[in-house]
Amino acid sequence: MTEALPTPEDTVARLYAELRRMAAGFEFRPSERLNESRLALRLGASRTPLREALNRLVAEGFLDFRSGQGFFCRALSPEGIFHLYEARAAIECAALGTAIDQAEEAAIADLAAYLDRTEGAYIRSTDPVELLEMDESFHVRLCALAGNPEFDGILANINGRIRYVRSIDLKQMRASGAVGERLSAHRRVLQALVARDRAAATGALRAHIEKRRDQATEAVRLAFADIYAPKGELE
Repeated sequence: MTEALPTPEDTVARLYAELRRMAAGFEFRPSERLNESRLALRLGASRTPLREALNRLVAEGFLDFRSGQGFFCRALSPEGIFHLYEARAAIECAALGTAIDQAEEAAIADLAAYLDRTEGAYIRSTDPVELLEMDESFHVRLCALAGNPEFDGILANINGRIRYVRSIDLKQMRASGAVGERLSAHRRVLQALVARDRAAATGALRAHIEKRRDQATEAVRLAFADIYAPKGELE
């Protein structure tokens, strides 16, 4: 039995996923113009599905398009990251407020069990990617308690656009020994959620996110240093 050939939709989806990963990780340098011919060759794709995938990333804020010039990697600036953190705080606090009103006890207990399972690994981990995955997963699960897929989708977009800077930030936090403090913030949010205390829960969550937001300038500086560190040319 022969395998079915990939459909045009499959091809675009594959390209989108790979390009999103590259853009989120700043494999394209900030404000760099993308060479479509080289990308098509590298990814084994024709220009039409490639452009469709690139346009999706423009719509999501991962890339910019300039008429007559082409596609560019998004800029990386303290102001831009600051704004994304503000948006993240607004979405997560709105979702948490909804969850306090209507989340079932069993769902909250599941989140508490997740935090219990990951706490030890989080404290011990020296891998910033693993730390980021566990930290992000808690926030995604917390947002999902609201039962609103629009909240989930917006948060996923924001997370993708700040993920690189957050990974650098977590690397610095691990080096300074401050990661345990970050986890205790999750505990404070969870305890207030269990008590259905809206003011305490949203206050703790906002303070937790804004603490990192206020470090945006330093986090972006470190991210630039990492992006421009000598690593060899992309294939």
